[in-house]
Amino acid sequence: MQNMNGKTALGLDANVGAALCYINICLPIGLVYSIIVLVTEKSNRLVRFHAFQSLLLLAALIIVGFIFGLVLGFMAAAMNSTVIPLGFNGLFSLVVLGLSIFMAMKGYNGEMFKLPVIGDMAEKWA
Repeated sequence: MQNMNGKTALGLDANVGAALCYINICLPIGLVYSIIVLVTEKSNRLVRFHAFQSLLLLAALIIVGFIFGLVLGFMAAAMNSTVIPLGFNGLFSLVVLGLSIFMAMKGYNGEMFKLPVIGDMAEKWA
């Protein structure tokens, strides 16, 4: 499992496969792609790392988004306003999009850029 470049089991270049793992944050088809990579890819550690990290990142973003949405929803209800959750939702979406693009660029460049906490988990599992 030491191959970090070349082709993936799906026939893509390793850097393209690594970058595609991060479209799961913006498009649901990326979630399916990352799972397929984990099932089919046995030799390319770079692609497996990015697939694991993207799935862990997606799970973390869902949890953080849910918690903040819940807290801000209660705040908005208490203040009788919908501006707070809408503003946060837009800002959170921009941050998620920026992070997705940043990580896709790192994957495309062939870097094993580790995010805090989940990067170590992804590296261990890859």
